[in-house]
Amino acid sequence: MDLPRHLSQHDRAAQLPLVTEDAQVTLVEPMDRNRNNEVLSAVREQIAPVGDRSWLAAARNGSTIRWSALFDRLRDAGASKRRLARIETLAERFDRPYPSLLRLRVKPDVDLDFAPGQYVTLRLHGTPRAYSLANSPSEDELEFCIRLVPGGKLTSGLFEHVDVGEDVVVRGPNGDMVLDPPSSRDMVFLATGTGVAPFKSMIDYTFEQGRDVVDGEPRDIWLFLGCGWEDDLPHREHFRRLDAEYDHFHFVPTLTREPLLTDWDGATDYVQSVFVNYVANDALEGADLPARFDAVREQRPQSGVDARIDPSNVELYACGISAMVSTLVRAARSVGIPESEMQYEGFG
Repeated sequence: MDLPRHLSQHDRAAQLPLVTEDAQVTLVEPMDRNRNNEVLSAVREQIAPVGDRSWLAAARNGSTIRWSALFDRLRDAGASKRRLARIETLAERFDRPYPSLLRLRVKPDVDLDFAPGQYVTLRLHGTPRAYSLANSPSEDELEFCIRLVPGGKLTSGLFEHVDVGEDVVVRGPNGDMVLDPPSSRDMVFLATGTGVAPFKSMIDYTFEQGRDVVDGEPRDIWLFLGCGWEDDLPHREHFRRLDAEYDHFHFVPTLTREPLLTDWDGATDYVQSVFVNYVANDALEGADLPARFDAVREQRPQSGVDARIDPSNVELYACGISAMVSTLVRAARSVGIPESEMQYEGFG
């Protein structure tokens, strides 16, 4: 996907020097948690209507579970495909490594100037990997939000071996997806998972520099963040604090899997559908949206936020799984957001 070109921060980004400097790790902090006890309880609840909860204990082999044996028993008992799919999702959560989401901070030997939204390359033990910066440029450290990629060239090493005091190499900054000049337009950020990292940098900088108010009028700033589980939401407490502090900041998380574990009563649809749900009704009436959004038109938002999005008066930023970004961009065009007011990056 081609990125639209803008001025100001974009020109500044192009002029920043490319540097390589040593840096030292100052913080390694898991952002997710081990929820295996919750998962096992949920699996038992799923088993109960078609069999006996003891089946789970019978499938255990120490700290592991023979899921295939449990599924065979459930199929023989007539468990529905939907129930089996739920248990399979819970099994995936049980088996995933912990931690799988890290907050990492490093302090370079020299100040590294960057524009909010840019990324750098981290090199650890000779292996480089690009990561977006998740903090404001005014800080003297660099912050990253890193998801474990099983078998990944760098992430496996980071999760297994990196510790406070470790030396890493930082190279950069790079990247063209940066903030537009301040305007009266509202701001809409849409992300999945760690795609929110550059937007945290942008949002923090926006409030820090007073760019959330233009000519005395506050701009509505929206963050739609989609994940599977609640503890997969990077920086969730930070965004919740901003939401509580500023009436014009709206944090809208959407979680597709969390209802399997808790009584989550927020949004559960894909992030692009939740975004459309908050677009003003008059803009939706004439929108040529794909058929998959038909049901969304009739839904009421679940967050309780009264504000709505005027597509003719926003700048939109999207980053995350490529399939989400592609669908979102098509929907954004359909409801009337000009191409010149959209910036987006996809991965995966």
